[in-house]
Amino acid sequence: MKSSFMKVSPLQEDPPTGVSGAPTDNNIMIWNAVIFGPHDTPFEDGTFKLTIEFTEEYPNKPPTVRFISKMFHPNVYADGGICLDILQNRWSPTYDVSAILTSIQSLLSDPNPNSPANSMAAQLYKENRREYEKRSLLDEPNPNSPANSLAAQLYQENKREYEKRVATVVEQSWLNFQESHTEDAR
Repeated sequence: MKSSFMKVSPLQEDPPTGVSGAPTDNNIMIWNAVIFGPHDTPFEDGTFKLTIEFTEEYPNKPPTVRFISKMFHPNVYADGGICLDILQNRWSPTYDVSAILTSIQSLLSDPNPNSPANSMAAQLYKENRREYEKRSLLDEPNPNSPANSLAAQLYQENKREYEKRVATVVEQSWLNFQESHTEDAR
């Protein structure tokens, strides 16, 4: 088991672009991770937190991965669980945490509406992409965001002001993330 975790440590030393993760201070079997929203998606510039829970059977069995951040996405269950083939029937012991997180980041860019965890999101994604993107933006992907309650109204009334406020919220969530990593390092 310990040698399996040696395989995941490169994530901390040289993480792929847009993802980060590390074990919690008190339990190597539970990791906190972050995925930064991919460009040209409704999730762009967002910071999305996840937990990764390993069992003694890792790497022969996949870890349990859940979004902590609230998500409106065809492949994310209401409890944050993720419908992704490599976390289920296509798991391979060769997958490490980097591969898992980059696959989830890719899923944000390219949902699979034919294997939905959220049927409403899948239907909107297939039938009304604009409404899906609007709902993804407004479904509070960042729980620390104070802007979401007025987001729809602001967007319709003044798109530029809406974009400024979203940028402020994203910047603040990034600062909060950096502060929490600085505190964890101490």
